[in-house]
Amino acid sequence: MSLQPAVSRTNYLGRRRPADNGAVSAQQFRAEFDARVEFSNGGHLEVAGFRVDVPAADVSAAEVARLFVASLGLLMSETVDVSALRVFPEAHKGTRGGPSAAADTAGGARRLIELSHQLSHEPGTDLPVPVDSIGTCLDTPWYRHADGADLSTIPLSRIADLPAVVVRTAGSRTRAVDVGALAPFDVAGKAVLLHTGGDHTVGTAADADDAPYLTVDAAQWLADHDAALVGVDSIDIDDVRDPNRPARTILLATGVPIALNLTGLEHLPPHGARFTAAPPPFAWSGMFPVRAFAAILA
Repeated sequence: MSLQPAVSRTNYLGRRRPADNGAVSAQQFRAEFDARVEFSNGGHLEVAGFRVDVPAADVSAAEVARLFVASLGLLMSETVDVSALRVFPEAHKGTRGGPSAAADTAGGARRLIELSHQLSHEPGTDLPVPVDSIGTCLDTPWYRHADGADLSTIPLSRIADLPAVVVRTAGSRTRAVDVGALAPFDVAGKAVLLHTGGDHTVGTAADADDAPYLTVDAAQWLADHDAALVGVDSIDIDDVRDPNRPARTILLATGVPIALNLTGLEHLPPHGARFTAAPPPFAWSGMFPVRAFAAILA
């Protein structure tokens, strides 16, 4: 076995698991609206097409106004006028002060949510072989940097039972996950899971050409804000068209492991899940398939 870190990864292939986890709740809703805020110390703020998580389809304009103020942390708000209010079914994105913001698994029964693709292999073989999609795996710092932790030395505190935040960009019509999508979240010490919807193109041409990815600025922001782990439901953390793999290089250089090709992130709440992606402790190896899963309140 080579004593040097790999610079290009081997693909362990598999199939997307059936969606048997169940939804986070029966149905979740978000609201879109225009608003004008008058401040008691003077001045005003106007927004158009703003969106927040809401607790129900029949949410009142007053409750939407409260959620809007809380989401932005606005101080000295005297009046808030909400107009053009539209409520629609959509998974919560983690509005600060919203219905999913305070979820926590510490005080109740938990259930486990599968976040891994199913690996496959041909009869008579010991390891997975190419079938139709790429399996879920973990990159450790040694994969990119010779002085970084490998599979046997990566701390369990970086890969197991981590508090998670789910950053949803699925349906945004953009491949890139940039700083703006991350900035509302407290990521220090947490598994930051990027729900891009990329797992639904597994095994297709879009996987190779148009897969979602993390921008260089966003990778640096996560490293600077002490994320414990970064996971993505895409074939790679980087733009597949960029051979330099800058996001991977930045994250692994600061000790942040990367869980690739997750699936089922739509079943997790924006806050409150506990995430695990633990590989076998092979020395001098930087990447290996994992059984990734999360615990949420039952």
